[in-house]
Amino acid sequence: MQIELLKCKIHRASVTDANLNYEGSITLDKALMDAAGILPFEKVGILDINNGARFDTYVIEGERNSGTICLNGAAARMVQKGDLVIIVSYISMTPEEAKTWKPVVVKVDSQNRPR
Repeated sequence: MQIELLKCKIHRASVTDANLNYEGSITLDKALMDAAGILPFEKVGILDINNGARFDTYVIEGERNSGTICLNGAAARMVQKGDLVIIVSYISMTPEEAKTWKPVVVKVDSQNRPR
């Protein structure tokens, strides 16, 4: 049996842009991706603190140390620039593996830099 647990989260990051004219995804600063252990094209959940929206998309790598949190395509309609979001990823494992699992939590400063 496999269960799903939180793999990682980027906590209370600020949306820097919303680009409706794109195929769809979230562009993330490469430094944030590395800090959280998120890979390009990985499925993530977006939790918008300002409006309560919760949706899934996939990650596109953004410029390192840019602070970029940009929702693209249809997801751009779910957020506004300046919204605070939590970005989460999950992992499947056995209950036995889960007993010692610890997710990665990345807190950011006002410029979306890992603290």
